[in-house]
Amino acid sequence: MRELTNWLSGRADPDSFPYFPVTAEFHRNGKHFVATELLARLAGIRARLGVPVADAGPARLLRDFLDVALDKWDDRYDYRSYLGLTLLGLPCDDGDDAPGRDLATARRERDRLLVRLIADALAFESAAAVGDTELLPEQRPGPQTVAKRHRHGLRAVAPALSRLGLAGAVEHPQPAAAVAALHALAVADRSAEEERALRLSMLPVYVSHDEYLFIRVLQAYECTFAALADELRGAIADLTGGRGPAAAERLESARQRLVTAGPLFSMLATMQAESFRTFRAYTEGASAIQSRSYKAMESLCRTPEGDRLDSPAYRSVPEVRERVRAGRPCVDAAYTAAARDGRLAGPERDLVRRRMREFASAVLQWRRTHHRLAVRMLGAQPGTGYTEGTPYLAGVRAIPVFTAVADEPDPSAAEPTGGCPE
Repeated sequence: MRELTNWLSGRADPDSFPYFPVTAEFHRNGKHFVATELLARLAGIRARLGVPVADAGPARLLRDFLDVALDKWDDRYDYRSYLGLTLLGLPCDDGDDAPGRDLATARRERDRLLVRLIADALAFESAAAVGDTELLPEQRPGPQTVAKRHRHGLRAVAPALSRLGLAGAVEHPQPAAAVAALHALAVADRSAEEERALRLSMLPVYVSHDEYLFIRVLQAYECTFAALADELRGAIADLTGGRGPAAAERLESARQRLVTAGPLFSMLATMQAESFRTFRAYTEGASAIQSRSYKAMESLCRTPEGDRLDSPAYRSVPEVRERVRAGRPCVDAAYTAAARDGRLAGPERDLVRRRMREFASAVLQWRRTHHRLAVRMLGAQPGTGYTEGTPYLAGVRAIPVFTAVADEPDPSAAEPTGGCPE
């Protein structure tokens, strides 16, 4: 590839690395089929960079990109590298448990990323529908499917837009026009660095059209679960400090974020089964069972029991597992201790209990919907994360979210999630 050769023959400055010509080669046939010669050259460049870079900057970005691009070459391909989560700045639960950022800033950044991801997915659907892109040309969906994806995507992003103070900014009677307005809004709001990260985080394994949607929706869910982990860490700190109303507000914010993300499942449900089976053949080794953000969320609710902690789900995320084994704090224990010590009593205790039950209900409903969609798409096929697939999901549906309120009736078991597959 000429651009890479020219870069190597010059100063080889990380800031001027030819990212987009390189990604174009990956897009041509899919990551699974990239030429060995190109992969070897990229591996050589990474070796020249030396040890992992601790500081942010061009060298760190280049190394992160090369680690994502070379995951199959390195034989360490997994869910994290498939989705390019490090490039998106999504935590993988390897940082400090204490809330590090201002609450308003953390919430805003999660919402901005969610908007960018969904806006980009819908823009791709629009561009492909009118022939404005040659990316992932196989098995294009029909107009009705594209329209349905537009509707679900707009529903999925509306709560984030509202929280950002942009409610009504993309309203239009025609979904396609609303999608165009959403994309324009997202482009105007993101920096050049954010734009580059978004582009680099799209490295499908094959050339099936629906894989673009699949990747962006999974990234959006990772963003959502990272946001839930933020809220739960804050709730733990508030409970420890005897701030019951603040903890309840955190739990309610987490519940709302999960429930209003329901239309993401509806977007996934529009995937063409044949297309999904086609690209899934090349994703062996990468599975949602390896989601660090989800396991961080789950373990921040309560400490997993021994058999759960020793399950493939937690053994596939060793960083999270070790943090739990080291005594990670959780909402369940923080609530129990605060109630026992008198830091949480009366109406405040009842409010927190109610919010815990409501959040637990939302998580259990998410699991049930996840299982139904998996059954629809996978049937009896095994999982790509070396599990038995849908039987595994069926087995974890009813694991209690909290034990302190597990014996109380579900306050919203009959409520719709807004995300049941259609």
